[in-house]
Amino acid sequence: MNDTDTNKAIAILNKIMEIELAGVVRYTHYSLMVYGYNRIPIVDWMKGNANEGLSHAHRAGEFVTLLGGHPSLSIGKLLETENHDIGDILRESLEHEKTALEGYYDLLKLTEGGTSVLLEEYAREMIVAEEMHLDEVNKMLRHPGDVEAYKF
Repeated sequence: MNDTDTNKAIAILNKIMEIELAGVVRYTHYSLMVYGYNRIPIVDWMKGNANEGLSHAHRAGEFVTLLGGHPSLSIGKLLETENHDIGDILRESLEHEKTALEGYYDLLKLTEGGTSVLLEEYAREMIVAEEMHLDEVNKMLRHPGDVEAYKF
């Protein structure tokens, strides 16, 4: 990678790190705000997403330092709608996952075609993971018995 592409990659990776850290905060908050009969499995799922977000943020930060950059101390956008219905929380989660996915696609666009096979493969792997998260949330937003995908 040339210096320009390296600097762009560092900026994208820092953005990804910030988004993933925001996800840690979001999912931790959401896990505290779930009430009702299905609380335990939903809270466990959200705690798992918070832990995974921290792992993803750490991994992005490792790539920043691999490229000679300085990991960001910022955090991505946090949305507090004060709506704590599980449907509202899941729709907010869907938006967050879409934002993370965009960051990984930005990295893929920069690296595909051989500028960095390492970063290209990382971006592809994370795109698969984020698309699977989107699918999970999409299915959770459907009513029991609905086959058609949730429209967002």
